[in-house]
This record gives sequence, C-alpha cells and structure tokens, in this order.
Amino acid sequence: MTSSTVPHASAIDNADVEAAYARWAPVYDLTFALVMRPGRVAAAAAASRPGGRVLDVGVGTGLELPMFDPATRLTGVDLSRPMLARARERVKTQALVNVEGLVVMDAMRLAFADATFDAVVAPYVLTVVPDPQASLDEWARVVKPGGEIVLVNHVGAERGSLAGIEAWLGRRSAKLGWHPQFPFAVIADWIAGQPNMTLIERRPLAPFGLFTLTRIAKAAV
Repeated sequence: MTSSTVPHASAIDNADVEAAYARWAPVYDLTFALVMRPGRVAAAAAASRPGGRVLDVGVGTGLELPMFDPATRLTGVDLSRPMLARARERVKTQALVNVEGLVVMDAMRLAFADATFDAVVAPYVLTVVPDPQASLDEWARVVKPGGEIVLVNHVGAERGSLAGIEAWLGRRSAKLGWHPQFPFAVIADWIAGQPNMTLIERRPLAPFGLFTLTRIAKAAV
C-alpha cells in the first residue's frame, strides 16, 4: 500500500455510487444540509468567478448552487439522475438563471473540452469516486490555465477511536457508496506529481474540523 492509497476499503464503482445516491436522494437535503453547509459556503466562496464559468462536480441536489456569486455561470454534473432531478427543481423554484446546465456525467470522464472552466468545485466528491486521482486528472484537464480546483472533503483520522470507526466503515465502502477513510496524501501525492498544479490553501472547516477545504491552482501559461 502506498501513502496515497485509501486504506482497508472495499472497492466501490459507479454502480455502487448510483445505487447509494438513489437511496439517499429523497432524504439527502434533510440529512446532510446542515452539517455540510459550512463546507458548501466555503467552496462556493472560493470557486465563484463573476463573469466566468464554473463546473460543479457532484452537484447532487444543488444545495450549493444558490451560494455562488449570481454572476458566476454554473454547470453541474452528477452520476445520479434522482439527485439531478432535485437540483433542477431547486434551480427552477429559486430562479437560478446563472445555472447553464445540469447534466448526467461521470466525474472521471467529463464530456468537456480542455480548459473550458475558470474553476472546478467538487464538494464532498473525492470520497465517492472510485479513482480520486483519475478524477483530479480530469478536473485539471478542463480547468483553464490560471484557474483553480476547489475541494471540500472529510480527511480520515490517523489514530484514536474515530480512526477505528472509519476502518470498520471502510470495509463496507461498496454498500455505503463512499470511502470513510481518506488520507490527505491522496491529494498531496497527486499535486506533487503535477508540475503545473500548486496547493494554495488547506484549512479545516466547521463543524469540529470534520471537513477540509483544499484549493489547488493551475499555473497560468
């Protein structure tokens, strides 16, 4: 096992993710909106580009869409059709005219040209995708030179009782549809291997530092 491996996790694939989030879709907002709100607010603030284009990967039910600067042009993608249906309803009811599209798409195989977006934001996504580093490769591809990738993620505990709980959950990753254990080394090792990508911010977020905001800049040409 290398330092960038998700430890002791059963493999997940897109079918696991789709099935899990189809189950979560009806209650997702009620269950997760409050605890994840600080991360979404921070991600939207960091990724907003008034007049520019931002890709929201794993947009889900669209909870963070109203949090962006309204002059930021947004495109959201997600693997879950039930979640996207709720996002479309949110866009309609809240008149989010800056949302240009919500599309079913695999985060690891984006149907966009190179250097399409001024920023990519992916809140709570890296623990869901089967291959985090392949996903980062793809997000870096679609970001313009001088742009950013903005992440919010739970980073696994290294020791203590929480680490034990995460290890137990990790053996059930396929059914959960996400990786409870997620070392920051997955992100750090990827950045280290990308000469044009630089870590510009990493900070814990409320509540209780459970989540981490990570900003990665792509070098300008």
